[in-house]
Amino acid sequence: MNSAENLFPYDGKLSGPKLLRSTLTSPFGRKVRIAIEVLGLSGRIELQTADTRDESDTLRLQNPLGKIPCLILEDGSILYDSRVIIEYLDRWSGKNKLIPDAIDERAYVLTRATLADGIADAALLMVYEGRFRQSNQISEIWLNHQRGKIDRALRSMEQNLPDPRKTDIVSISLACALGYLDWRKPVEWRPQHAALVSWLDEFASAEPAFAKTQRPKEVTS
Repeated sequence: MNSAENLFPYDGKLSGPKLLRSTLTSPFGRKVRIAIEVLGLSGRIELQTADTRDESDTLRLQNPLGKIPCLILEDGSILYDSRVIIEYLDRWSGKNKLIPDAIDERAYVLTRATLADGIADAALLMVYEGRFRQSNQISEIWLNHQRGKIDRALRSMEQNLPDPRKTDIVSISLACALGYLDWRKPVEWRPQHAALVSWLDEFASAEPAFAKTQRPKEVTS
């Protein structure tokens, strides 16, 4: 297997899930790991760590973008990104509980999930700004641009919060984004968003998979 094409033998029907390429720190990988737990698939799908910065990692063949998470199926077919993987697992498992079928409701739910993902995206870009640039190269203009995205998205989510007792694609995406903000701290979000703090506490209490997928304390990068 020496090309991305050879790793995606799609013939019109996908087989079952086999392997998840991700890390224990990725907020998007955590989304999929929560979905796996909620859908009762934890004993079926193996987690294999991927290094997005390692040019020799097969991740770059499995996903030409070199991004995680990446789901490998039994026949070698490959799916990415997290929303695609979660929708596939939801349907394949037969549970159909994370994303609705009705077209209008599905579009609305996926839009809210995309907004929550945008919080994590912006936070990641802020982290990368410090990780991949010399201190004299860091752009405060760029960082402020990302802070603005996070602030606007948090305020929008707070105006119409998902039910914390219902685990679906929106609540998973929002919880993982907030969990990432708590860990990396690109912004101090808690003092300004009491409703979101309460929501996250309620979701964490209602959904055991959130605590189960938290990064181990010894994992720091």
